[in-house]
Amino acid sequence: MRRKPGISGLKSAAAARDQFRAVGENVARVKADLMKEQLATFRSQLEDFARKHKNDIKKNPTFRSQFHEMCAKVGVDPLASNKGFWAELLGIGDFYYELGVQIVDICMLTRSDNGGLISLHNLRLLVCQKHKTGRESVTEDDCLRAISKLKILGSGFEVISVGKKKFVRSVPTELNKDHNEILELAQIQSYVTVEQVERKLSWSSGRATDALKTLLEEGLSMIDNGHVDGISRHWFPCVSTSSAVVEE
Repeated sequence: MRRKPGISGLKSAAAARDQFRAVGENVARVKADLMKEQLATFRSQLEDFARKHKNDIKKNPTFRSQFHEMCAKVGVDPLASNKGFWAELLGIGDFYYELGVQIVDICMLTRSDNGGLISLHNLRLLVCQKHKTGRESVTEDDCLRAISKLKILGSGFEVISVGKKKFVRSVPTELNKDHNEILELAQIQSYVTVEQVERKLSWSSGRATDALKTLLEEGLSMIDNGHVDGISRHWFPCVSTSSAVVEE
């Protein structure tokens, strides 16, 4: 029969646990201090890197995107304020502020055509086209960063995903799963018919008609009844691969 540990044994076990706990806390503290030291060193190196490659960061979109990734890894947000080290060094805070203004302007000008929903791809093309800059001078990543800064204004701008594509929504319209599935289907040829929605999505006629009616009422689609087959086509300018010219 095993003997139970006495009081001295229990005290010894408790002391051992306290020692292990103290050692563990000390190791964790040393690791945390080391991590802070490494991050501080990396941030210092990041600042040196930014000074050295200032022009490349401002002018080269690929380089700029990679720089943002490096910043994110050490918890640095160079867009957090228009004041301070990063803004003074790079001026990229101003770059994204100006880009945000351009995006708002384009969304407003195209709203009557697309119902306030524009693909990120078309938005980027229109930004470059409007200011006659190179096609690669502004990237989709740049647009996404500028839009993320618009949120602090409570402007209602939001990026949504429809299938594999991203869209920028500038109106408070709430799109549900049915609407998203129709928009994804419309990406194939820029339009759908009630019959196509029923067949491709295995929906009832009522469900397809109701969802298409809502999209029409919200200004996201237009009906074309002019075909000889008599079948109405619901066109979606927001998913079209072509872009309209934005007038100055």
